[in-house]
Amino acid sequence: MTATVTSPSARDAGGEGMSGTGGARKKPRIPGRLRRSVIPYVLLLPAILFELLVHVIPMIVGVVISFRQLTLFFIHNWGAAPWSGLKNYQVAVDFNSAVGKSLLHSFWITVVFTVASVGLCWLFGTTAAIMLQDKFRGRGTLRTIFLIPYALPVYAAVITWAFMFQRDNGMVNHLIHDQLHLTDHASFWLIGNNSFVTLLVVSLWKGWPFAFLIVMAGLQNIPGDLYEAAAIDGAGMWQQIRKITMPSLRSVNQVLVLVLFLWTFNDFNTPFVLFGKNGNAPGSADLISFHIYQSSFSSWNFGSGSAMSVLLLLFLLVVTGVYLAVTSRGRKASDG
Repeated sequence: MTATVTSPSARDAGGEGMSGTGGARKKPRIPGRLRRSVIPYVLLLPAILFELLVHVIPMIVGVVISFRQLTLFFIHNWGAAPWSGLKNYQVAVDFNSAVGKSLLHSFWITVVFTVASVGLCWLFGTTAAIMLQDKFRGRGTLRTIFLIPYALPVYAAVITWAFMFQRDNGMVNHLIHDQLHLTDHASFWLIGNNSFVTLLVVSLWKGWPFAFLIVMAGLQNIPGDLYEAAAIDGAGMWQQIRKITMPSLRSVNQVLVLVLFLWTFNDFNTPFVLFGKNGNAPGSADLISFHIYQSSFSSWNFGSGSAMSVLLLLFLLVVTGVYLAVTSRGRKASDG
C-alpha cells in the first residue's frame, strides 16, 4: 500500500475550490453608513405610527365631518351623513345668530382667561424660581412642595378644588365667611360670575409650577460670575434681575409663554370637572373647548362642533406663527 501525501498548497487549493463551488456563501453585510442612516428612522417609526393614529388621522376625520351634516340620526353611519359644504362654518361665524353669538362670547371669555392665567402663572413661577436661586437651608424642601401641584393627576386635583368651592360645606366659604367674616353670606363659586374666579384660581394653582420648573432650569445656565461682577460694581438685586436675569431668560420665556398659551387656551379638563356635572358651564366660565364639547355632545350636532374645532385650530396656528415670527425677529435684532 502506498500512502498518498497531499501537499499544503494542494490542500489550500482544494479548500478554495470547495468554498468557491460547494461551500456555504457568506451573506453580504449592510454597509455601516447605510445602517447608520436607516436606524434613526426605524427608531422613529413607532412614534410616527402613534402620532398618526392618535392625532393626524382623527384630525383628518374631524375636518371631513365638519363638511357634513352629522347629527344624531346619522351617528350609526356617519359616512351616510349628507354633505353640507361650508354651511357649518357659515353658521359658526354668523355672529347675528344664536350659535355665532355664543361662540363669540366663549371665544372672548377664553382670551381673557388665557391672558390672565398665563400672565399670573409666569409671574408666580418666575418670582419663585428667582427667590429660590440662592442656596439656603430648606431650599430643596420648598422646591419639592412647589412642584406638588404639577405632579398631581389633573382630575384628582380639580375634583378636590370642586369640593373646596362648594357653597354649603366647602373649605373656601368656611374660611372666608365663617372664620374671617369677609363676606355677608356664603358665596356661590361654581355658578354665576364667581365661576370665572374659580376657574382662574384652579388654572393658576396647577399651571404655575410648570413655569417655576422651566424658569428654574433656565436659571442654571446663567453664570454666577455675572452676578458677582454686578455686585462688585454696586448693582442691587432689582438691577441684577433687570439687567442679567431677565435678558438671559428671554429664549426660555418665549418658549414658556407659547406652551402655556396653547395649554390654557385648549384646556378642557378643568372646566369639565368643575362644571361638567351641571350640564353646562356658567356663562362667565364658558371656555371654547368646553363650548365645542357641549355643541357636539349636548345638541348632537357633530358637524357644527367639528367646524368650530377646525376654526379653533386655524386660530391657534395663526397666533403661533405670528408669535414665532415676532419673537425670532426680536431675537435676531437683539443678537445683532
